[in-house]
Amino acid sequence: MSAGGKKSVVVFDYGFGNVRSAERALERAGAEVEITRDYDRAMKADGLLVPGVGAFAACVEGLRAARGDWVIGRRLAGGRPVMGICVGMQILFSRGIEHGQEAEGMDEWPGTVGPLKAEVVPHMGWNTVEAPEGTRLFAGLPADERYYFVHSYAVHDWELESDNPAMAAPKVSWTTHGQPFVSAVENGPLWATQFHPEKSGDAGAHLLTNWIETL
Repeated sequence: MSAGGKKSVVVFDYGFGNVRSAERALERAGAEVEITRDYDRAMKADGLLVPGVGAFAACVEGLRAARGDWVIGRRLAGGRPVMGICVGMQILFSRGIEHGQEAEGMDEWPGTVGPLKAEVVPHMGWNTVEAPEGTRLFAGLPADERYYFVHSYAVHDWELESDNPAMAAPKVSWTTHGQPFVSAVENGPLWATQFHPEKSGDAGAHLLTNWIETL
């Protein structure tokens, strides 16, 4: 936590993501924000936000080059919150397939990022999210609220189940564009959205505030 009492959030700058837009949105939501790839600062912050735009393989390569995979792994091992946005969510899965080329992801969640099967691609614009009961990410937001999406790839099958009764199952949200796809996940300290909260107006600000309040 910062000296002023605000929660501190680092937007991890690995060259793939609209970091300034994320910074402004997080500040609006009440956090003290820093854009950096410095390991110590990224580890010490209350929250770490991982943005991402562009191709899956390029984002993964850029994240690893900046040792972001190490930072994410270390934070999660210590129960320290991490949030991924757009391709920053996709790279948390096992692999991505774009244009027939397969790339390995962070493997925090099993699953494959593949092409959207819809009449109109990319999926660009406002859409609703079907959130599960007990969600903290979407708390206080109406069920028909709309969020801003820009993507041509997504995860269509959720493969992780919790068979440990002492461990809460991940909360997975879905959106439909042509077919259902995973649009958000809450899994212990690791949360992520396929849509862009920083481009989703008041609803996105509310959602980011919900995340910041858990830090």
